[in-house]
Amino acid sequence: MAHADESESERFASYVERLSAVLGHADRREPLRQYLTGLLLPGERKSVEPMAAKIDPAHVQARHQSLHHFVANAPWEAEALLRVASDYALAQLERHAPVAAWVVDDTGMPKQGRHSVGVARQYCGVLGKQANCQVAVSVSLVNEVLSVPCAYRLYLPESWAHDADRRAAAGVPPEVRFQKKWEIALDAIDSLRAEGLPPAPVVADAGYGVASEFREALTRRGLVYAVAVTEETSVWPPGEQPLPPEPGSGRGRAPTRLRRTEEHHPVSVRELAGALPAEGYETVRWREGTRGRMASRFAAVRVRPAHRDTLRSTPHPVEWLLIEWPAGQKKPSHYWLSTAAESAALEDLVRVVQVRWRIERDFQELKDEIGLDHYEGRGWRGFHHHGVLCIAAYAFLAAERARLSPPLPVSFLQPAPLPAAFQPRGAPSTP
Repeated sequence: MAHADESESERFASYVERLSAVLGHADRREPLRQYLTGLLLPGERKSVEPMAAKIDPAHVQARHQSLHHFVANAPWEAEALLRVASDYALAQLERHAPVAAWVVDDTGMPKQGRHSVGVARQYCGVLGKQANCQVAVSVSLVNEVLSVPCAYRLYLPESWAHDADRRAAAGVPPEVRFQKKWEIALDAIDSLRAEGLPPAPVVADAGYGVASEFREALTRRGLVYAVAVTEETSVWPPGEQPLPPEPGSGRGRAPTRLRRTEEHHPVSVRELAGALPAEGYETVRWREGTRGRMASRFAAVRVRPAHRDTLRSTPHPVEWLLIEWPAGQKKPSHYWLSTAAESAALEDLVRVVQVRWRIERDFQELKDEIGLDHYEGRGWRGFHHHGVLCIAAYAFLAAERARLSPPLPVSFLQPAPLPAAFQPRGAPSTP
């Protein structure tokens, strides 16, 4: 056991050295090690002061100041550190299986007040409703063994993007403008492609899939996608397409736009799903890790998307519509559009879209165990520094778990005993 602990400790030290190489100054190495250690240690709060108390209980105030400066003010590049961290974990991921998907997602972090960068009343996935929160967009590389977040950026609502005073107070860089979430994700995908990361289908939920601009941009880049859409999404049923432009009259410019009529029009994916024969659905099983073997009923048909095609002169290309209709349910539960090859098997389509569950697990653990949503600062730099440091800590855990004989996670890290009177700011006072 001691040998395993020693080996893991050495890997952690080597990992910190890799990360510190992109920080710019050697004096940032020790705060980096301490911050990562604080994130990996057990504890309910992973904000700066509680971590300082666990790392150096005899000098809490000094350690607090050092760590706060490192995360909130020091001018190191979050993207550079995230690149090193994700590469470290990807090396272990690819030992087991190729990258199966690039998963686009976003995660909400409830937040009080209005001064923390990007906070606004918006949809918060963790709460399942509109709430005051921050939202970060991510891109993760995934296979059936593990997943690694490789891009992470705050979504800046319009109320922030166009408010010069709030931007200045939070230190939002001048070049950051308002972007829709799918635009942030597309920029991240472009950056990851430029770095030469292994290509794979892009997978996303309906928040991204309903944006036809996002799907078309992926296609222009030659990227395959498998993205969820809502039941109102319109398509042309198998074998159908819009009518050609009206014949020209011989005078003036000939019509070029495709047409629909009352008798010839697209249908919603829900209508199409209900019109398929019962034998069109098959039970498919897929692997979901610790959740065991999962199964549901699926159908896959070849359709043409119909969004704004009356403004086009040629129909949209044919692609897959994948439908999940669980047995005993009154209607389908999920729909996806995919540009996977026409020869793709139903089981392969299902496996790709279902791999997204890993991202939900990632961010649950990043919040519950690592403290992704525990940062108490208000600035742009600190938000991203804390986020990528959490991902870096998680990447080390993921790499350890992917080893053939993994030891207990970070078993060599043990918290120092807290002073008896220590009480972090914001904690309820004891009677």
